[in-house]
Amino acid sequence: MKGINILLVIIVCFMSCKGQNKQSATQQSSENSAHYSSFGEEISEDNALAASEMTLKYENLAVSDTLTTKFKGRVIDVCQAKGCWMNVTLDNGTQAMVKFKDYGFFMPKDIAGKEVIVNGLAFIEQMSVEEQRHYAEDGGESEAAIASIVAPKKTFRFEADGVLIIQ
Repeated sequence: MKGINILLVIIVCFMSCKGQNKQSATQQSSENSAHYSSFGEEISEDNALAASEMTLKYENLAVSDTLTTKFKGRVIDVCQAKGCWMNVTLDNGTQAMVKFKDYGFFMPKDIAGKEVIVNGLAFIEQMSVEEQRHYAEDGGESEAAIASIVAPKKTFRFEADGVLIIQ
């Protein structure tokens, strides 16, 4: 009977020590990611293209092409209805409209001006007048600005499966 009790005490001690190691490993990984808020699939900052490099990639795409990539840029504006899209700066005043894969996640509405890293598919799309007006309305544009949209335009688009907001 003493042998069983001693064995039980050893097992309990061994199990409690194992749990402490897991806890410190979890704390360590959360300290490393404390500089980011993550949305969607888990991604890292590794190999993210600069906005200027991404602009060159977009310039080499045709309307039906797609490119799997990751890039860093500054948020210009975010959908104020739900956070279901955002515009991110590229180079030379250009921007990419970022939507989120399968509407699986949304962005906070107050991140304009923050740096983000987005991972997913880059493509070029011809945006209709109606769609441009819809996004202008979601972005809080004035009635005059919305009415001034009268022609379709070629836009840089991005479907993100993961986003990091740099804190």
